Amino acid sequence: MFDRYEAGEQAVLVHIYFSQDKDTEDLNEFESLVSSAGVEALQVVTGSRKAPHPKYFVGEGKAEEIADAVKASGASVVLFDHSLSPA
Repeated sequence: MFDRYEAGEQAVLVHIYFSQDKDTEDLNEFESLVSSAGVEALQVVTGSRKAPHPKYFVGEGKAEEIADAVKASGASVVLFDHSLSPA
């Protein structure tokens, strides 16, 4: 299934815009939900795509950016504002 993280976790948040419109309302709601769960958002990574990448969801370059953000921030978890499924 999936792990439920305890309050006090530190995370990198990922939000990808899949349309031309970069409405920040969904991102703001995501950040609020993360905060209300007691998770500290250390960094937010955003990007734009026409469709999810079949292997990385976000694209290879963005996956590297997320990995760099985790290393730089020391985050213990990465949270996506999207449903993910195994490739």
